Amino acid sequence: MFNNRYGTLAAWVYDLDKPIGHSFGDIEFYGERLRGCRGPILEPAVGNGRMSIPLLAQGFELVGFDASEEMLARCRAHCEHHGVSPELTLQRFESFAAIILPVGSFQLITDFGQARATLERFHAHLEPGGRLILDLDQAGTLITAQDGIRSWQVPEDDYLTLTTHPLHTDFAAQTTHAYLRYEHWQQGKLVGTELERFSLRWWGIQEFAMLLREASFVDVTISGDYRHGRMPTRESRMITFEAFASC
Repeated sequence: MFNNRYGTLAAWVYDLDKPIGHSFGDIEFYGERLRGCRGPILEPAVGNGRMSIPLLAQGFELVGFDASEEMLARCRAHCEHHGVSPELTLQRFESFAAIILPVGSFQLITDFGQARATLERFHAHLEPGGRLILDLDQAGTLITAQDGIRSWQVPEDDYLTLTTHPLHTDFAAQTTHAYLRYEHWQQGKLVGTELERFSLRWWGIQEFAMLLREASFVDVTISGDYRHGRMPTRESRMITFEAFASC
């Protein structure tokens, strides 16, 4: 069992739950904020291409990578289907006009030192004045997560289920930990299962803004639920940070 690995069944469930072009308001938001951006845009944790493929269709130059081979395989297949061919594996960082991390991908980095070092690397590989845009979940949505099960029907009378079982919340480390059990059922029989330990870190709003500034980012803008420049409220579920690499 691996932590935050996104194996075969997890990648399949992700693909069903977040199909290409499915938007939480983020695709429109990111597209608008990136308008006029010249040069390549990097999406780390590109996943199945849910966001990158619509952005490519809008004419943006985008490359991406992911730690999961299963996710990259799905992303490549979707790209071929949609007639786009971005570079999806990076052997080295280049100089990017923008870096984007939608829907809380950055929170998979649970260690504070690694998170800070990652932001510093992002800054180092952005062009002067290049922008970073990333989403973080509101802390409360992670802390209050409960047991649950979801299911998806796929062709040939198959079902995929995802059972979430929260383990514990480490308030000192600002992390939540859960077991995710993925199961593949055919005609009522279990034919495949995967168990993953899933960990996420939550951030205070001003804490993360300070971390961005420590990494030499400037002009930090904070937005709640994809309303640019409108500070999050206690009801907000998603918090977006936009910052620029110092010249």
